[in-house]
Amino acid sequence: MKDVARILAEKLLKISAINLQPDNPFIWASGWNSPIYTDNRKTLSYPEIRSFIKVELSRVIMEQFAEADAIAGVATGAIAQGALVADILNLPYVYVRSTPKDHGLENLIEGNLKPGQRVVVVEDLISTGGSSLKAVEAIRAAGCEVIGMVALFTYGFPLADKRFAEAGVKLVTLSNYNAMLEAALATDYIKAADINTLREWREDPAAWTPKNISDN
Repeated sequence: MKDVARILAEKLLKISAINLQPDNPFIWASGWNSPIYTDNRKTLSYPEIRSFIKVELSRVIMEQFAEADAIAGVATGAIAQGALVADILNLPYVYVRSTPKDHGLENLIEGNLKPGQRVVVVEDLISTGGSSLKAVEAIRAAGCEVIGMVALFTYGFPLADKRFAEAGVKLVTLSNYNAMLEAALATDYIKAADINTLREWREDPAAWTPKNISDN
């Protein structure tokens, strides 16, 4: 029987929320070469997948963080997902900007948090963890306690694991890189020969060089 991680990975691949191109890598905004590109905002356009995600995120929060007083989404990818989850759980909702608004009240957090509230942060994607943990810092600066973070998908970078551990944030994700590789191989999205390439990239993405470049 397939678990949630594998089921969601298949869904993300099917709608091209996750794209794999081992032989023709993408270039991320960071300048990294990458055989994978993820845009989980696409899930919002598919009602069945959207519902699956909101229900599973809500389930995780009820099981792992039942004492939550509020939900916070991280802009921009998790704004909608966080709102859907907060609605199911009947909890207050805010979202955290990447930078303060440049006019008006110059808010970094949109919505109302009360000092002392226990907050669960909702993310769509965990990469290096930097932007996700900035949201945590903002919520803590508002006088609230971040009791955990839930996300749709993680690349599982060692750097991200280290950062979350240092920040004291418990992270629970619905799916992950290993489950995605299994799903991609089982559905013939990739060849068995691609697995090593995809695993090598994940171990050191900043230094990874595509073979078609390194061989020249």
